[in-house]
Amino acid sequence: MYIKSINFSLWADFIERDYLDGEFKELIAKKIINGATSNPAIFKNAILTSPAYKEQLAGLSGSAKEKYEALAITDIQKAADILKPLYDNDDDGFVSIEVDPNLCDDAKATIAEGERLYATIGRENVMIKVPATPAGFEAMEALSAQGIHVNATLIFSLSDAMSCAKAFAKGVERAPKRTYTVISVFVSRVDRLLDEKMKAAGLAPGKLGIYNAARIYNIISTMKVPFCRVLFASTGVKGDAYIPSYYVDQLIGTGCINTAPIETIEAFVSHGDISEKLPLNEEEINTHLSGLEQAGIDFDKVLNELKEDGLNQFKDAFSQILKELE
Repeated sequence: MYIKSINFSLWADFIERDYLDGEFKELIAKKIINGATSNPAIFKNAILTSPAYKEQLAGLSGSAKEKYEALAITDIQKAADILKPLYDNDDDGFVSIEVDPNLCDDAKATIAEGERLYATIGRENVMIKVPATPAGFEAMEALSAQGIHVNATLIFSLSDAMSCAKAFAKGVERAPKRTYTVISVFVSRVDRLLDEKMKAAGLAPGKLGIYNAARIYNIISTMKVPFCRVLFASTGVKGDAYIPSYYVDQLIGTGCINTAPIETIEAFVSHGDISEKLPLNEEEINTHLSGLEQAGIDFDKVLNELKEDGLNQFKDAFSQILKELE
């Protein structure tokens, strides 16, 4: 736990084979991170640019997807083994792997793939990552009901976050063992899309993603789903508009998690502000969000577009990996 007094965790949003053998272990030993997340874009960059995969890839046969899974599963198993002592000590110790994003509208296929990946990886401290779609909500409930830890991803709106929480509440109630879930709220993409519109309307930029995430954190906290935590994702800063640790600094609260790129983690550890910021006052949140109409922004529409864009990015990354592995 990075800040044990408030149960605040810092996870690395990065997986790459050489990194797992080196810096990953160092960050864990220094008690900086206690978990890790991955997604198709992360694996695309790792597999297609790192020489660390060439030897295993040369010995693989089968379809492009089978080759991808063999490479990704090896990494996830390695990360899970490194993190297992933390998991055994009830200090998170999770690593996430995402189901094929092309299955996002097929609940049965998502459930089957989640079950298969979890069984094939064979590590208890793995989280199966499922996008927040109507089919995904069904899969989240079904997987968590089996005792499979689940990471709900690509969450931008409060309504999607609540749907995830309700699915998890139903699932873990039937689970055969203690089952952990996280609701991954994407933050910085909101500001990158809307900052210029906010400035044009005379409103403060760089706040909307934080207020939206803070509102979700407040509501999910009141739902009290057993062993379910809010995780803030998409917390890296692109460009120099904000300090590198900005989205970690601003979203520190009791019981939450922040998963961030390595350079963001380094900046936060070096000079971040570790004071507790959450929960934010509901009146403050609502006052800021009320300015959206003034700025001509249909926020619900924007959040849905961001989710669809995120899904398309993951699908594109997945397709590029498979194309290269054919």
